[in-house]
Amino acid sequence: MKILVTGGAGFIGSAVIRHIIKNTNDSVVNVDKLTYAGNLESLADIENSDKYSFEQVDICNRTELDRVFEAHKPGAVMHLAAESHVDRSIDGPAAFIETNIVGTYQLLEATRQYWLTLDEQAKSAFRFHHISTDEVYGDLEGTTDLFTETTSYEPSSPYSASKASSDHLVRAWLRTYGLPTVITNCSNNYGPYHFPEKLIPLVILNALESKSLPIYGKGDQIRDWLYVEDHARALYKVVTTGKVGETYNIGGHNEKQNIEVVETICEILNELVPQKTSYKDQITFVKDRPGHDMRYAIDATKIEKELGWTPQETFETGLRKTVQWYLTNREWCKRVQDGTYQRERLGG
Repeated sequence: MKILVTGGAGFIGSAVIRHIIKNTNDSVVNVDKLTYAGNLESLADIENSDKYSFEQVDICNRTELDRVFEAHKPGAVMHLAAESHVDRSIDGPAAFIETNIVGTYQLLEATRQYWLTLDEQAKSAFRFHHISTDEVYGDLEGTTDLFTETTSYEPSSPYSASKASSDHLVRAWLRTYGLPTVITNCSNNYGPYHFPEKLIPLVILNALESKSLPIYGKGDQIRDWLYVEDHARALYKVVTTGKVGETYNIGGHNEKQNIEVVETICEILNELVPQKTSYKDQITFVKDRPGHDMRYAIDATKIEKELGWTPQETFETGLRKTVQWYLTNREWCKRVQDGTYQRERLGG
């Protein structure tokens, strides 16, 4: 099968593509606008594969989307292209509305028009897999409640509201037009090739550079952490075996307070890269961001029972692998931090 992956140069998208190219017989068309968060260096391992091709296309550009579908004729779409940083959505929500809502609409329509041209067998086999987030569900008040596939939507930030909107569009295109869609909502991802503005890579790199390790509020916000390669396996399982019209929540069974995450990173670094003082001494607490949800936690029972997926990494094994990756790949990090990866791409 040929799978069209949007946002394939991003953190999760690149993990999905690496997994498909390395572990399956399927081929991939990577459609990515290459915003600041898109980095083709994350695909260096597979970029020369004859099963991989790249199209630099904005999902808001319908004409270009039509061209890509006509040229590559995919058997499935995995839609990961999105603006995804909560702080950025608070400072500038317009890009989130444009990409996450309008872009999803344009992609759905381009996909539908292409799908209508297929023969009945190809139509039946086709899948539009929309990759979303647990943040659409809002905040969990209790300490034992979990997000399930039927939890009502209560998004808190412009980012999560835009993703909730895109989820609704995808369901409407199934209900109204019959487009065979499936949705997944995942918990917080971490792992190799994560853009350094996100919590775990930011803490690792700041620690190594003797900078402060900023934590919002008291650091008592709870997140369920999912190793990105476990997520990639789950997404491939859904696009190939998931049931049309279903939603699958994907979580790592690793609820941790933010302060716990940061302290664990410090402990690993104290062991692997010891310095005179503990890295924990660099922790600082900063003013909390507006509308900050206190707790997210995923009930992943459905995907485990129905599709047979479970995470292979615990938080401890996954975090150790992540820290070691950043220690080994300082050049990748440096090129992202100083913007080299973008300047060279633009010929600067």
